[in-house]
Amino acid sequence: MNSKRWLQRHQVAVYAAFVLSAVGVGVYLPNSAPLSESLIDPVLAALLYVTFLEIPFVRLRRAFRNGRFVAAALGMNFLVVPVVVWGLTRFLPQRPVILVGAFMVLLTPCIDYVITFTELADGDAEQITATTPALMLVQLLLLPLYLWLFMGSTVAAVIEPGPFVEAFLVLIALPLTLAWLTEAWAERSSRGDAWQEAMGWVPVPMMGATLFVVIASQLPRVQGSIEEIAVVIPVYVAFLVVMPILGRLAAGVLQMDAGEGRALVFTSVTRNSLVVLPLALALPAGYRLAPAVVVTQTLVELVGMVTLTRVVPAWLVPDSPKRLSLPELVTRE
Repeated sequence: MNSKRWLQRHQVAVYAAFVLSAVGVGVYLPNSAPLSESLIDPVLAALLYVTFLEIPFVRLRRAFRNGRFVAAALGMNFLVVPVVVWGLTRFLPQRPVILVGAFMVLLTPCIDYVITFTELADGDAEQITATTPALMLVQLLLLPLYLWLFMGSTVAAVIEPGPFVEAFLVLIALPLTLAWLTEAWAERSSRGDAWQEAMGWVPVPMMGATLFVVIASQLPRVQGSIEEIAVVIPVYVAFLVVMPILGRLAAGVLQMDAGEGRALVFTSVTRNSLVVLPLALALPAGYRLAPAVVVTQTLVELVGMVTLTRVVPAWLVPDSPKRLSLPELVTRE
């Protein structure tokens, strides 16, 4: 069995090893957190580069023309999710420092490792990739509006667009362009073809490396505030349960195939914590707990995503799905 096949078959064990190592570093070497944090963007960009390489661009161009999926993804993330988030956060202490972190992370759909998790669940990664520019642009425009609606103008006014624009350029535009150039090189050169083939075994270890740097860099921050921010954990868990079901129902109503349905589920549930974190860190001193609230969602979500990569294809959106109503889902559960 070659290394690529072995890694794919044992990816959960690989991720667990990286996560346990990160927990050890975060607990016993907390002073290394700034170094790990500085590696998040380059490691994530590398992960997306090798992920994009797995998607032939002829299929990606076709995915751009699927307006139904793009509309569904936008509707789920910017119409359904805000209603769910508003309802779930009614159970939180009505403290601005807690609420702003929860709103910032839950109202912004993921534009980076959602592609990897969708691919791991045999979802339509091309559709997710094609939708990321729209998701990034719309969340940039709507996050201040939703914060104003939910919390008032004071918080909305301190949100800067700079980190969002930088994240789009570094995490989406650059890896996508490099992947396109690599595919063009591979079509014209044996060296390029060998390079692309060699990159085929990298996604799993790069995903593990991403988990490592995120957890190792942010665990000390969470540890220092765990008693105050633990109240958000049930809300994050509830979001991970509710949104996949709603995403599956929407896919059924729109009669999507299994690949599209899985992609819609993952874009509905995966949040943009890595991009939002710099925004939370830039908030005034009175919101010092907001970054820890955001990072807590990251830690909860990572566990949830590993679980969903198995649950979604095996149960929620099987290979030959039929349209499901909410009562049928509850009965099957």
